Amino acid sequence: MNQENFKTLFDLVVIGAGAAGMMCAATAGQRGKRVLLIDHATKLAEKIRISGGGRCNFTNLYASPQNFLSENPHFCKSALSRYTPQDFLSLVKRYKIAFHEKHKGQLFCDDSAEDIIRMLKSECDLGKVEWRMPCSVQSLTKAESGFQIQTDQGLVKSKNVVVATGGLSIPKIGATDFSFRIAKEFQLKVIEPRPALVPLTFDASSWEPFVPLSGISLEVDIDTGEKKNKAVFREDLLFTHRGLSGPAVLQISSFWQSGQVIRVNLLPEIDLAQDLIDAKSTTKKNLSNYLAAFLPARLVDGLLLAHGFDGALRIADMQDKRLRLLGEKLNRWELLPNGSEGYRKAEVTRGGVDTRELSQQNMMVKQVPGLYFIGEAVDVTGWLGGFNFQWAWASGAAAGASIE
Repeated sequence: MNQENFKTLFDLVVIGAGAAGMMCAATAGQRGKRVLLIDHATKLAEKIRISGGGRCNFTNLYASPQNFLSENPHFCKSALSRYTPQDFLSLVKRYKIAFHEKHKGQLFCDDSAEDIIRMLKSECDLGKVEWRMPCSVQSLTKAESGFQIQTDQGLVKSKNVVVATGGLSIPKIGATDFSFRIAKEFQLKVIEPRPALVPLTFDASSWEPFVPLSGISLEVDIDTGEKKNKAVFREDLLFTHRGLSGPAVLQISSFWQSGQVIRVNLLPEIDLAQDLIDAKSTTKKNLSNYLAAFLPARLVDGLLLAHGFDGALRIADMQDKRLRLLGEKLNRWELLPNGSEGYRKAEVTRGGVDTRELSQQNMMVKQVPGLYFIGEAVDVTGWLGGFNFQWAWASGAAAGASIE
């Protein structure tokens, strides 16, 4: 092979140097494959850097296929079973990265997400991965012996190509539709992308009574109000000027469909109607003071006003019918979002390359040998709490381990 061909011919080119892309490149490189990693960004792995409030919720101890959404829910089982949270945790421990469990199996760095970025970069270095960054891919075409990748730094040839450019979430840090454009160029089906793990918004006039509650947070049960395929989460809810956010809403947003009601139980441990009726004979308190024992006073006042109740009324003087109605409003508060904060606030993209186009063993396109899609580019979306990173590690490792 002449020197010019050696410079441009690789066993694998990975497009996208995020979580999935670096894991894939490192895995293949450490198996002796000649790997080139390309990314258009100037800063490495910006999405890892900002995740988890800068501390990177890098996996979840309890990650299982049940924590993922897809048109083809069985697809993720193979990769997740072969690269588990314990596998990634072993890597973290090997690099002596301090971490802690925050909530429900969610693991975070003690110090900084930079620790995870440095670890992945070191793993790529161990595999002698070559880098081109910043470098933009202008076209990807199938050739007789592999693929030709035209970049703004010249032509690159590779036997295999992995597309790991993610979804559309958070465009200000470089998200694009590259993976979906490439899929369509190769005539692959794409499940319509939409924002997920995202705050929900409401019609301005209907939300006006709740604007003063902005900043209030509390633990709730939240569900989609559907009997079939019902999703329920107990997490913190946050009131905002435009609607609702916090982990509870981010979780339910992945399940919510336009035009669908969501239901919030503001007092998940209490049957409020029964409690209020029982309290008629035991308390002299008014409604506001009584409810302030369970909920923040500012929230009580705002909710009573919004739902048409006089907080100054003594519970003992209220009809059971009114108390049952109030109980229904706070235990089963139904709201109709008019949309979401969109990709600018979405943590991930739901939808993506249809998994039925891919091998569940190695993420390769069935009809285009040598072409792979991994990570967020694929129609596999995790819950909030480290699950999407676990999919990045698992899908990246599955592809990287199969490169010939």
